[in-house]
Amino acid sequence: MTRAIVIFGAAVRPDGQASPSLARRVRYAVAAARAAPESPIFCSGGVGRFGPSEASLMADLLARAEIPAGRIVLDEDSRDTLENVIAASRFIRAEGLAGAVACTDSYHLPRVRMLFRALEIDAESGPVSAGRVGTRRGYWLGMHAREVVAYPYDLAVVMWRRRELLTLTGAARPD
Repeated sequence: MTRAIVIFGAAVRPDGQASPSLARRVRYAVAAARAAPESPIFCSGGVGRFGPSEASLMADLLARAEIPAGRIVLDEDSRDTLENVIAASRFIRAEGLAGAVACTDSYHLPRVRMLFRALEIDAESGPVSAGRVGTRRGYWLGMHAREVVAYPYDLAVVMWRRRELLTLTGAARPD
């Protein structure tokens, strides 16, 4: 069955260009899209400190890679990883898809997959490179440190609000 290819947002530079993280995540999605030409591509990320939205920038990069616009779905409202997962889960359920192919950095994947599991969505890793992939060591270590804090925080939030989030994503109906 078909899965949604889900690209997780990352910073947009002050000049409106993709940060290295955002460009890398789109490259992973392009590889996934070429391997699964029937899969829709869910671009998730709103406007951060600098415009345009992360999702619209992803769509532009996908178009440059000759991915048909008809495959691209924009989520320009999500502001963080949990909101990205909630929006993608809604889309996956609404479209009757089998799950997600998560396109993000390797340090981010465990949290993304945990959140999808908590919302009862099967998520597999996209074609993600291991290691720093040319990223500055300090930045990479900082992102790992951020995940050490974010993982238990997001797990607590999603478990505390699980019933509400499942209802919100269409997995369960309120009593």
